[in-house]
Formats: sequence, structure tokens, C-alpha cells
Amino acid sequence: MSTPVDPVALTADLVRCPSVTPEEGGALVLLERVLSEAGFTCTRVDRGGVSNLFARWGRQGANRSFGFNGHTDVVPVGEGWQQEPFAAEVKNGMLYGRGAADMKGSLAAMVTACKQFISAHPDHHGSIAFLITSDEESIAIDGTRRVIETLEARSEKITWCVVGEPSSTTLTGDVIRNGRRGSLNGLLQVNGQLGHVAYPHLARNPIHGFLPALAELAAVEWDRGNSYFPPTSFQISNINAGTGANNVIPASMNVLFNFRFSTEVTADELKLRTEAIFDKHYTDYQLDWQLSGNPFLTPEGALVAATRAAVQEVMAITPELSTGGGTSDGRFIAPTGAEVVEIGPVNATIHKSNECIELVELD
Repeated sequence: MSTPVDPVALTADLVRCPSVTPEEGGALVLLERVLSEAGFTCTRVDRGGVSNLFARWGRQGANRSFGFNGHTDVVPVGEGWQQEPFAAEVKNGMLYGRGAADMKGSLAAMVTACKQFISAHPDHHGSIAFLITSDEESIAIDGTRRVIETLEARSEKITWCVVGEPSSTTLTGDVIRNGRRGSLNGLLQVNGQLGHVAYPHLARNPIHGFLPALAELAAVEWDRGNSYFPPTSFQISNINAGTGANNVIPASMNVLFNFRFSTEVTADELKLRTEAIFDKHYTDYQLDWQLSGNPFLTPEGALVAATRAAVQEVMAITPELSTGGGTSDGRFIAPTGAEVVEIGPVNATIHKSNECIELVELD
């Protein structure tokens, strides 16, 4: 018996797969079966314990290829649910479950739409591809990144790509993300000298010594952004120091910070400017950098125009172009030369308890 192609039924089947990142929980296997039944050639690109699927329909050598990207993995359930997180309960026109909006609903809608398209256009001259991973919500090292490396190694390109992340704010399609800011993390350890607070001259307080550097970083204007991106932002997310006692000067302080940066600056420039500020104030530190992704931008062109026109036709609204929000796997696809946009359902409940998606959104 073939798998149902109704987007609501397929979303429910996917939600019932307990695919907490990086486990695929049966969701990727389900999609592989559905796509195979539709005539897609499916290839697993599993790496490092992560499950990945690349599926293609049509002519591999076609000079135009339309790709869909998404992930089956979901964040941990957490507390406060009024429904079973993996039961896919339908109530008052909403489908509830972890991953319903982020982003199993999008996957079900994209697969359903493609099956309908193939049925209506069996002799289409281009090709359609799906890049699906089980490692987007986690560290994203062995997920879409590895699929793209595999495609690049065999000179297989995606011309245009739609990422199904939940981009919408209040109404389906009201926001199209045509780029994302880069994300650069700093893991800092500041070294001092343990001692008694009554004898500070016999110790060295790393908090006192390094706070001026952090204050200067927080006040810097890194750039002014541009017509597509807001200015680069610097945020401290964690500071930890001390033994828990009120009479001990700590031996060290650990700081985690992040840059969300525009195309006006590079990761290397941010590193150099940051380290120069540190060295001006305090030199006894260790700093490790982790680049989650560089910024990418798809300027107005064929894909943006087609996506905007589709939203206007179906929803009778004019979507906003945005590069806001966090990172997505589009950061691995755009550097290949593909035009990339993100469009998906309303994101009001993603990562929350009682995550849900409106049934009409799926249609």
C-alpha cells in the first residue's frame, strides 16, 4: 500500500516519528519510501551517525535543477505539554506535536506538492531534488553540509533551492528569508590568581581585569549593515567564575559570546578586532573560535521573484524580504552558487511546548 500524499496525513505520520536530534526516528525512512514511490532516485549520504537523504527526479544532467531542503530532526520535547508530543493530535483546526511547524509540516507539504507536480508534468525537462537531514537542530556538522560536499565532488548542482524553515510571522508566506546573518561564537577563558578577598594584592581577579574589555566590545559599532542586513551584533550569553564562596577571588573566568554578522564584515575581521581589544586590556587568556556559518544573500532575481509571485497569487499578500532570525542549512547550499530562499509556516510555536501548525497552512 502506498504512503498517503495528503499533507496533513503525511505531517501526522512524520510527527509520530520520535526523531529528537540527531536521531531520524523513522521519519527519514518514511520520506525515502514516499519519494521512491513517486519516482525519485534516493541515495543515503549517512555520515558520523547522522542520517541524510538525497533524492532526485528527472534528468540528472538537466541544466536547471530545483531543490528542496529540510530536516526531520526536532529539538527535545521539554515540559508543559497538554498533548502527547508525538501523538499528532488534531484539535480545533490545529495539528499538535514536536516538529509540526519546525519542520515536518514543511517537508510533508513540499513532498505532496512535488508528487502533484510530477503527476501533472511527467515530461518536465528539468529535475527536482530533496536534501533532507536528521542533524539541523544539533551541531549540523554531518548533515546538509556532507550532502553538499558529496554533490560538489560529483559536480552535481542545485540551481534554485527552497528551505522549508518556518519563516512566517502571522500569516503563511508573509516573510520570505532571502539570506541569513553569519554566526561566530567565542569561547573565552580568562586566567587570574586564586586568593582571599581580604588580600587582593596577593591575588589577581580575572573579572576585574577583563570587564573593561567586555564593556568595550559591547559598545563597538562593528558596521552599519546594508539594505539587506541589520548591523552586526555582539552578545555575551554566558559568564561563569568563582567557587561559590563570598571570600575567594576566582582563579579564572569563562565567557561565551556570539557575533551575528552581516556581509559588511568577515569572520576573520571580527576575530582580529576582538583580539586587539582583549590584548589592549588583558593578555592572559585563551580564546577558541567556532564559526557556525558565514552570511549569505540571494538578491532579487528569478527565485525571489517566483516565490513572491506565488505568495501573492495564493495568499493575496505581498511578502516581506528578510535576513533576520538564526542560522539555517541554507548557509551550506548558497556558497555553491544556488539561489536560496526560506519559506514556511508561522513560527509562533516552534521549540515551545504544544508546538502546532494550522491545517490550512499545510494545504
